[in-house]
Amino acid sequence: MTQARSTATHWGNFLLGPGSDGTLSVTPADGDPHPSPIGRSLTSVQDPDHRIARPAVRLGYYRDRTGSDTSRRGQEPFVEVGWDEALDIAADALRSAREAGGDRSIYGGSYGWSSAGRFHHAQGQIHRFLQMSGGYTASVDSYSFAAAEVLIPHVLGTNAYFAAGQAPTTREITRHCARIVFFGGAPRRNTQVNPGGVGAHPSLDGLAALRAGGVDIVHIGPVRDDADPAPAARWIPCRPHSDVPVMLAMVHTLLTEELHDRAFLDRYCTGFDRFADYVTGRTDGEPKTPEWAAALSLVPAHEIRDLARLMARERCLIGLTYSLQRAEHGEQTYWAAWALAAALGHIGLPGGGVLMGAAVGMNHDMQRRYVPFGVGSFPQPGNPVTDVVPVARLAEMLEHPGGTVDYNGRTLTYPEIELIYWAGGNPFHHHQDLNRLRRAWARPRTVIVNEISWTATARLADIVLPTTAAQEREDFAGGRSDHWFTPMHQVLPPYEQARDDYAIFSALADRLGFGGRFTEGRTARQWVEQLWRRTVDNAAGAGIQLPGYDEFRSGPPLDLRRSLPEGEHFLELFRADPDRHRLNTPSGRIEIFSPTVAGFGYADCAGHPAWYPPAEWLGSPRARRYPLHLLSHQPATRLHSQLDYGVTSRESKIRDREPLRVHPDDAAARGLRDGDIARVFNDRGALLAGVRLSDAVHPGVLHMATGAWYDPLDLPDGTTLDVHGNPNSVTNDIGTSSLTQGPSANSCLVEVERYEGELPPLRVHTLPPMTTCPFE
Repeated sequence: MTQARSTATHWGNFLLGPGSDGTLSVTPADGDPHPSPIGRSLTSVQDPDHRIARPAVRLGYYRDRTGSDTSRRGQEPFVEVGWDEALDIAADALRSAREAGGDRSIYGGSYGWSSAGRFHHAQGQIHRFLQMSGGYTASVDSYSFAAAEVLIPHVLGTNAYFAAGQAPTTREITRHCARIVFFGGAPRRNTQVNPGGVGAHPSLDGLAALRAGGVDIVHIGPVRDDADPAPAARWIPCRPHSDVPVMLAMVHTLLTEELHDRAFLDRYCTGFDRFADYVTGRTDGEPKTPEWAAALSLVPAHEIRDLARLMARERCLIGLTYSLQRAEHGEQTYWAAWALAAALGHIGLPGGGVLMGAAVGMNHDMQRRYVPFGVGSFPQPGNPVTDVVPVARLAEMLEHPGGTVDYNGRTLTYPEIELIYWAGGNPFHHHQDLNRLRRAWARPRTVIVNEISWTATARLADIVLPTTAAQEREDFAGGRSDHWFTPMHQVLPPYEQARDDYAIFSALADRLGFGGRFTEGRTARQWVEQLWRRTVDNAAGAGIQLPGYDEFRSGPPLDLRRSLPEGEHFLELFRADPDRHRLNTPSGRIEIFSPTVAGFGYADCAGHPAWYPPAEWLGSPRARRYPLHLLSHQPATRLHSQLDYGVTSRESKIRDREPLRVHPDDAAARGLRDGDIARVFNDRGALLAGVRLSDAVHPGVLHMATGAWYDPLDLPDGTTLDVHGNPNSVTNDIGTSSLTQGPSANSCLVEVERYEGELPPLRVHTLPPMTTCPFE
């Protein structure tokens, strides 16, 4: 490599080249007004203390194969082997699993953030491989948005991500909207990332423009700076999980003061009267008044009432973070927000309605300029196995083969999993109650992991196959949620013996008898070119001309903004003509009451928005034992757990532990000072964290980023201490509800105390033990 070349990541485009000192130089690409600091960590992508150099097999598995003691995962050393031997062992394990338990006994795990590239996308690679090999049990929904993914089709008749992308532009908001009311804020850290890559970060300028345009910004939530300082939002502190009572009380105010838009409700919605009977207390004897909500939320009743009146007086936009629905009954927050917006009557008007994923929705300035063509991706033949499991129910599936779970009107039966194959992602970051997952992870006979670095998931595997990083292979980035198409150059050689996922799965497919079908006779480079040709053809069909691959590859990233047509949002079309543009709900209208959901008969999810007190929140009896509410959020210094060992992430740590924000009053009551190491604990586990005092968090609330690599230390008393500080060591692994079965990470009560013992060393930032004598 002699000159800087472009690459794409989920957190931005960068130019990579040789630095003056021989290291990798990282420069933000032209055209990004506010590049993400995560890019600095790309200099660590080939860190020898973290990368997997050669295929490795857990010692006990190397000796005993599927008869090994699976409880020894994470405790035994690994044996480094050659590629042919590793692939033979993996192929034998796959055959053995299918013979023992059938195709459904293989769980194919992946999470699609591993690479922004279209071809070297681990999720597409592993799913095609497992589909062609006979099928597998797959997961549905995401850790990010699961509750909304299930709920929104019942309410709006469309995909939740699609609905979230139908965001008003900054220009529309400043012209037509008097007020934005954010529930949970619009944190800047969340604007850094985008699933298909992000070419630029203009959101900060957009937020500043709202302030300059005179839009009144209100932020209701437990963390003040979850609303970016740029728009100078007015903070109304509230308890975590009290958003639904506040929204219901606002609707109560609109109803009792006759401020609701009756004409809109009659023409565009169904079931509002059933919901209104609940709000006014006709059905349960409990009017959802501002005073009722104030007792639950600690927001003064007059604040709730006055804000509801202001929202009714002028056009208003309601903003929601994804994090609100990652909690017990999380779907109710989203459903209640749409009911409130319907009562206001602003849905489908410019600058009005609901913005789901407030910060994410402001991540780019293309809300009306959608990519109107399909972008090439690795073809998927379809999964012969119909069994699925909600992704957040992974541990429960492993623990209870043959057990059942309610999910969106269905009763799913958990299969018995013989083998887990994971490629792309780190479940020992994403999942809740990691100590429970670690125990359940010991049940399958075999765990195979394709991985770049020695994450906790790799350390808890039997067979570890080293993969290349995105900077070590050629690809291109582009998607329908960003207007940039970026050539991704190979700027580094593969680290040691690392191979692309495609090479690994091709070799396994050869051993299992379908190599020709998997590769279709193409090399990785040929596939990348083929996917670009498909993209070019699709674009031409939409009237947009893209260059050939060689020209594209030799040039800078393409900004298609000016080539993309402005589109109308589906709710605008619906508002203009609800008969011609019916929603894809049973009624064709916005379903404030859903007969379908009501018909499922779930005790924890009726057919309309409602308040269900969580088992873990500051108003529950459990708070007497664990009186602090831990909120875990997307980190500002990395994407999930990616590059936790990079410079941006490691500079943020306190004595190598993840920071924990504590209100000064809560710290003083426990003798904690800024910079101390604290033990955060409940009956699920414990972790160490570095104390950072902050009055930006509501008293009784702790605030901590996810993504620190899980580093469990088993103590003599049988408990486990995560010495690095992953909040999922203590979060609750229960479904959001019988309807949605999403993750409930933000329903988590804990206690905190100063850690007095000798600080345990981190092991996760050094290589795991290896042995060259497997049979001694």
